[in-house]
Amino acid sequence: MPDGEIRYRGFTWRPLGRRLPVVTGLDLTIGPGERVLLAGPSGAGKSTLLHALVGALGTTLGGELSGTVEVGGRVGLVPQQPGDAVVAETIGRDVAFGPENVGLSRDEIWRRVDAALDAVGLHQGRAHRTSALSGGELQRLALAGVLALRPDVVLLDEPTSMLDVDHARSVRDAVRETVASSGSTLVVVEHHLEPWLDMVDRVVVLDRDGAVVADVHPDAFVRDHRDALGDLGVWMPGLPSPVPVTVDPDLLRPVTPPPALTARGVDAVLRSRSLRGATQTRALNGVDAVVEPGRLTALTGPSGAGKSTLLAVLGGLVRPTSGGVTGPEPPLHRRRSAALAADVGWVPQIAEHGFVATTVRDEVTRTADRLGRVADAEALLALLGLEHLAGAHPYRLSGGEQRRLSLLTAVAHRPGLVLLDEPTVGQDRGTWAAVAGVAVAAAAAGAGVAVSTHDSDLVALSDAQIALRQGVRQ
Repeated sequence: MPDGEIRYRGFTWRPLGRRLPVVTGLDLTIGPGERVLLAGPSGAGKSTLLHALVGALGTTLGGELSGTVEVGGRVGLVPQQPGDAVVAETIGRDVAFGPENVGLSRDEIWRRVDAALDAVGLHQGRAHRTSALSGGELQRLALAGVLALRPDVVLLDEPTSMLDVDHARSVRDAVRETVASSGSTLVVVEHHLEPWLDMVDRVVVLDRDGAVVADVHPDAFVRDHRDALGDLGVWMPGLPSPVPVTVDPDLLRPVTPPPALTARGVDAVLRSRSLRGATQTRALNGVDAVVEPGRLTALTGPSGAGKSTLLAVLGGLVRPTSGGVTGPEPPLHRRRSAALAADVGWVPQIAEHGFVATTVRDEVTRTADRLGRVADAEALLALLGLEHLAGAHPYRLSGGEQRRLSLLTAVAHRPGLVLLDEPTVGQDRGTWAAVAGVAVAAAAAGAGVAVSTHDSDLVALSDAQIALRQGVRQ
């Protein structure tokens, strides 16, 4: 088949442990050089279509596959979880991996590496450790690896979901330039569609059952489908921001009234070790911050600004190098796991890093059970649209579903401090309203809630903001 062509015929995929397929009987052809935006609600199977093209289904990802999937030429994928694409200790070696494997000369490899790192805005130098990158920086690193390879097919799975506006724009510009100069086929999975519409030829929309409900030119997509697809959960241009759902405060009210959490002059130097030795990265520099009970506080700033580190310091997960955090006694960073969990609920940036159970239902109730508390799993699962997945393994969920599950694990045991790292990534309009509703309701119920986010709609709901840049409060 021609390089750059993609064909799905009768494509069906049922993940291991799931009763029903995610995608059933899909027929879709994408021609060489076409640029396609793939949209749909959370859990519709968008990432599944990309995983099929790189041979991950039935190998890396267990399940039952039928029908055929064909792709011509070399394929490059930026995955939804960018850390999954890291293969080397340094960013230069990581980006060089693809060009090395196709046998390019040393000079050409490093020329491509430097050009790709520059295109995505990673200017730390080739020797910078991949372990020292933030989630947003890892997204840009994964894209640099694809750009350096110059594949026939470029697959991007929410490539700007953890980026601020400026870095997201630079990523789109880099993609635009690459596909324009190479003629590569482009398939982009995104929830926030508008910034990509002037770059694509087609918009393909899947419904909640993984069926194609629209396959149109971008102009017709906006003109003819705004209301219907908005009702499906698609972030259609021109629609107002969703309204957070109303949540029963009794589901979230803290078991014990929380005190204010106050950081003063906090420095955080993160250390990593490898066979080549230890490195240090200053993530926070003299930061002051307060998280008050009954208030939603948004941590904002560009990727790599230190937002995730500040959340971890506030929650006792990272001990500050200097300065300190006052609040509950004993201090959170001195507690063992159970005592820490009693007062803190945490959504990590990579949701699956917090999973410990083998079913969704058990994941929601695990912490509450260990603390002797009661969690209303059924009500919480229904609130976030996960009730039909109660018996599924957490690792078999989509990225957006995993993030919603992680949110439930953070709040089900009703802690006084709720720390959310990018909780709205991967959400459609409906699930965004549910996630935002939980964050707002937890604060209204008396918890101190802090959220690290690039989501302007979520920031607009906050009671206070803490802006960071390069580890310094602005």
